[in-house]
Amino acid sequence: MTDFDFINKVIENKKELLIDVSTKIWNYAELPYAEAKSAELLKNVLEGEGFKVTTGVADIPTAFTAVIGEGSPVFGFLGEYDALDILSQEGGNPRKCPIKEGAPGHGCGHNLLGAGSLGAAVAAKEYLKENNLQGTVIYYGCAAEEGAGAKQFMARAGLFDGVDFVYTWHPATKNEVQSDRSVAIMGANFEFKGLTAHAGGAPHLGRSALDAAELMSVGVNYLREHMIDQARVHYAYVDAGGSAPNVVQDHSLIKYEVRSPKVKQVKELFQRVVNVAKGAALMTETEMSYEVTMAFSDYITNPALAKIADECLQEVGAPHWDEQDYRLARMYLSSYNENTLESIREETTETYGEETIDEVLEKPLDSIVHPYYEKNKKYKSGSTDVGDVCYAVPTVNFNIATACIGNVGHTWQMTGQSNSSIGNKGLVTAAKVMALAAIRTMQRPDVIEEAKKAVQKQNGGAYQCPLPDYVKPPVGKY
Repeated sequence: MTDFDFINKVIENKKELLIDVSTKIWNYAELPYAEAKSAELLKNVLEGEGFKVTTGVADIPTAFTAVIGEGSPVFGFLGEYDALDILSQEGGNPRKCPIKEGAPGHGCGHNLLGAGSLGAAVAAKEYLKENNLQGTVIYYGCAAEEGAGAKQFMARAGLFDGVDFVYTWHPATKNEVQSDRSVAIMGANFEFKGLTAHAGGAPHLGRSALDAAELMSVGVNYLREHMIDQARVHYAYVDAGGSAPNVVQDHSLIKYEVRSPKVKQVKELFQRVVNVAKGAALMTETEMSYEVTMAFSDYITNPALAKIADECLQEVGAPHWDEQDYRLARMYLSSYNENTLESIREETTETYGEETIDEVLEKPLDSIVHPYYEKNKKYKSGSTDVGDVCYAVPTVNFNIATACIGNVGHTWQMTGQSNSSIGNKGLVTAAKVMALAAIRTMQRPDVIEEAKKAVQKQNGGAYQCPLPDYVKPPVGKY
């Protein structure tokens, strides 16, 4: 039996278990740092498979590691399992229908992600056992990717030290080894403190913290003209200081996130935002303080691992869709408004070509494997804490189709597809690809060494966490 046949057999035998785990996590739909049931389920399954589980790693109650085997090589799989707020939606229903209005939902498919990586870890373990090989397999239970993250705290705690390589994946609309890079990000809470007063009777005695927050927003809006094109700044009011307009607000809390391709660029832009906040406080005679809550490094695919990863993805192939899957995908695609559909058609044409666009949109599920584009240096504007893993250890992310072509992430449509036949077929494919890539990589010490050299060149010799040492995981505060 070939290594591919063996992996395929193991994953097929475990398929119902993996789908069951994914479905349960989807139903739990737990927010960042609160994924107690999801983490417990994954830990129980891994312990049942013989893994030794360590809980609460990196001072995060819902983060864990699960280890089996001994000796080299040491390799890992990243699992995520947190949901997003307000994206509740019935599974497999292509019409908007929340299970509970305003409740969380898996609008990024992390239920699939965690279960797919679980399958890869179990299959790799079985391969080592079957062939009496040395090697150590680690499943990383990574909490709060949609929040302030876990992986940068895990890397800072040394959990990737001595690891030879890591594979992970993400639910997507295409089947590919990711070549696009993701940008670095830094987030902080800005708090303003002022003085209350009667807004009608004695406004001159008040100092409005809400005014300070709004002036900060105005200042940052002017800053946007003077940033590089790839940079982004987002904000949200956490506390506007109360709901009584006749009381001058003496406090406000506003959350900012800053993105740019590199950590150095993020830190520079973040300092400019801090300076704007200082100016807002000066203008309003309020006090300002800020607390850095999160930061991710940029993600860069390891070029040495990517070659093996691409070969394995080509060998496994895309998920096998049937007419029922295509019908469901068409219904999800048609649920978008006219402007979104027009944008989807334009982007899809760029990928698949004008001559096949109508055929592709008639069967809007990616049924091919897109080759890895080694020369791609382009940054996408999204961010992920997987970036910190790639600066600590050789890392590759696969994108596997779990949603219709053109699907928009962080939507109710994504939540629905994350608990459907489409999502389930994607997670099984991802498990096979990652397991096969891992065992092929462990057979190539020359590739592992080349991959490590690439990381050393990238990080300057050692991983440096983008967060100040004093910043702890904001459990219960993010």
